[in-house]
Amino acid sequence: MGKKTPYTPNYKIKSALRILWLRSRERANRLKHDGYCCQKCGRKQSKAKGKELKVEVHHRDGISNWEKIFSVIRECLLTDKDKLETLCVDCHKGETNGK
Repeated sequence: MGKKTPYTPNYKIKSALRILWLRSRERANRLKHDGYCCQKCGRKQSKAKGKELKVEVHHRDGISNWEKIFSVIRECLLTDKDKLETLCVDCHKGETNGK
């Protein structure tokens, strides 16, 4: 029996989700809605040299369920190799569209 492949660490999952979030339509819509201005102090995002200021989008309720998110990703996406199979593009489309 061969050596078991280690699972994807939580920090890699979180990093991939952060990239998704930074490129998300929801985040972009919030920034546009708020005019790229901080909703606490009113300062506006700026790229002007010497006056650089970045604004970020904050989840008001926080993200407190990381363990649940990691669990679902592992259960459904990063699952055991016995639940996966290698298919050509056409067969994969057929399997995906057929279910």
